[in-house]
Amino acid sequence: MKLLLHAHTLRLRHTFTITHESRNEQPTLIVELQDGDYSGYGEATETTYYGVYIEGMMAQLEAVRTLIENYAGGTPEEFFDFIEPHLRNDHPFALCALDVAYNDLYAKKAGKKLYEVWGLDPSDNPITDYTIGMDTLEKMVEKMKEMPFPLYKVKLGTKEDIAIIQELRKHTDAVFRVDANTAWDVEETLQNSRALKELGVEFIEQPMKATNWEGMKRVFEESALPLIADESCIVEADVARCYGFFHGINIKLMKCGGLTPARRMIAHARQLGLKVMVGCMTESNIGCSAIAQLLPLLDYVDMDGILLVDDDLSTGVSIEYGKVIYAEENGTGARLLNR
Repeated sequence: MKLLLHAHTLRLRHTFTITHESRNEQPTLIVELQDGDYSGYGEATETTYYGVYIEGMMAQLEAVRTLIENYAGGTPEEFFDFIEPHLRNDHPFALCALDVAYNDLYAKKAGKKLYEVWGLDPSDNPITDYTIGMDTLEKMVEKMKEMPFPLYKVKLGTKEDIAIIQELRKHTDAVFRVDANTAWDVEETLQNSRALKELGVEFIEQPMKATNWEGMKRVFEESALPLIADESCIVEADVARCYGFFHGINIKLMKCGGLTPARRMIAHARQLGLKVMVGCMTESNIGCSAIAQLLPLLDYVDMDGILLVDDDLSTGVSIEYGKVIYAEENGTGARLLNR
């Protein structure tokens, strides 16, 4: 098995703003595992908020190149258990790209789509939302009109959040989800939950700082809307901690280390009666096609990354008015262009 690394910069179609940052481009790293005629692909994006950079991820993977290339072969779960201890002390983004690439390669060699390897039925998949980043009201309305959708996720975190949703509501009957990205306090969350419920909002994602567990306990008990953990649920151990504080969790493959730990997190959340969502990190089709394999296991999904960037890098799944259409290829269905 051969390890190949491809660094690339994706251009965003609009400036993307959340409470943490604004950006116009997205550096990303594609990991390719090559075995004979087969190649498996995984992805991890540079994320300065978490201190993750392309050069650092490449250095992490170069440090374990010999282990990867000499690996004798096994299931994705066996490969993850083999390689994870060697990457445990670093951010799991590079581990995610490696895990996804191995899953993709394994399924391709088996002649199946990855969700088929897992025995999943995609006939009742949830649709994805489309994200409206923070901007002027005029720009947010413009973005929404540019992409008519049945379901929008709106990034909030200002003192005018209710006014923003009121204005957007004038222009569509679509379902809204809101993501405060840790910007509110307890009273804001409770007041906003009541107002947002009247405006057709489905749930609130991560309203307060991840460290505010005492506040989240009260909000969980009194909120008019369900609450979904994002920054409060990063790795597998966080799932149990979210029980009794959130109604559901949002799993990010790059944050938890890939498809293998994500599937364990989903199973644990189900045991606890938590709703499950998987979100994207504004990646190319390589990353989004991996997320798509989990759709039969999910209540909600936010995998609109391929609609937010000009992806001249890869092909894979497509999205039609929220519905995710799988590619014809096996594995995750994703591949690099011009390869």
